[in-house]
Parts: sequence; C-alpha cells; structure tokens
Amino acid sequence: MKPHNVLILPGWQGSGPQHWQSLWQAQLGFLRVAQHDWQRPLRGDWIARLEDVVLATDGPVVLVAHSLGCLLAAAWAAHSRNAHRVKAALLVAPADVEQESLRPLLASWSPLPLQKLPFKSTLVASHDDPFCSFGRAQAFAAAWGAVLVDAGKAGHINADSGLGAWPHGLVLLNDLIHS
Repeated sequence: MKPHNVLILPGWQGSGPQHWQSLWQAQLGFLRVAQHDWQRPLRGDWIARLEDVVLATDGPVVLVAHSLGCLLAAAWAAHSRNAHRVKAALLVAPADVEQESLRPLLASWSPLPLQKLPFKSTLVASHDDPFCSFGRAQAFAAAWGAVLVDAGKAGHINADSGLGAWPHGLVLLNDLIHS
C-alpha cells in the first residue's frame, strides 16, 4: 500500500499537530482529506469531498478515521458507488452525534449511518470517551460489521490522550491492511 493511498479522515475541527493522525501524515506520508469547513461540518459537503479524493487516488485506498471521520466513512460508504475502491478502514473513537450535547452542533450528521460497511474495518473505542459511550461504540461496530478493539480508558483517543504517534494504532492499521 502506497502512503498516498492511506487517507486520513479527521473529525470535527480537524486534527491538531500533536494528534496521532497528523503525526502519521508527517512521518509516513499519508494523505489528509482536507474539508472546506472544519468548524461547521456538513455531512453532504464532507461526503462529496471524500468522493473526490477517492476518485482522484490511483488504486485501492485505506481509510484512517477519527471521531466524526468515522461517521463520514460510514455515510460515504452508504451512498457512494465507489466504496469498492476501499480496501479497509481503521475507525477510531467514533463520535455519537445523537448525544444531547452534540446533536444541535452537528445536526446534519443525524440520523447515524448504521449499514454494514462494504469493506473490512476495525473500530477502536475507549471506555471514558466523552463523545461516545463504549456501549454505543459497540453498537456501531456491530452495525458496521467492524472488529471491535477495546482501548481501555484512553479518552477520545486523540492528542489529549497522550498517545504521541500511537504505535499500537499503527500495528492495528498494518494488521488490517495485511489481513
């Protein structure tokens, strides 16, 4: 898998410079799918942007999604005729946009896409993620047909979690690519 075929899908507000996604992008050459508006994400706009990037990429792609990026992957797969171009997806700390605290901020993301993904996937979830309970993450994994990985108490599995370049995540990604 060529580095530019691994697509980074950040969540709401993007991934800052110390986020493992940004570190992977800098260290490994993965391609970030840049959205036009990180602060007011509209599902349709984000889906269209992902579609453009997938179509512009030669060969199969692997998605590496965090938070709202996980919902983007699922929503895109439910609507795109090009989902067959995705080999696999690593879905980390999905956001539950149907939580009362997030619903008004991310209204275009509801209802949640809960169809089985047409590609293999691994979902990594934490027991103390403020944006998604572990039970909801389990339900997402089951609906999407993803293998669930229990990250223990790792918060939102982001820069605030102190993961640095998150070596365990790279192991999960490599296992997913080569399985």
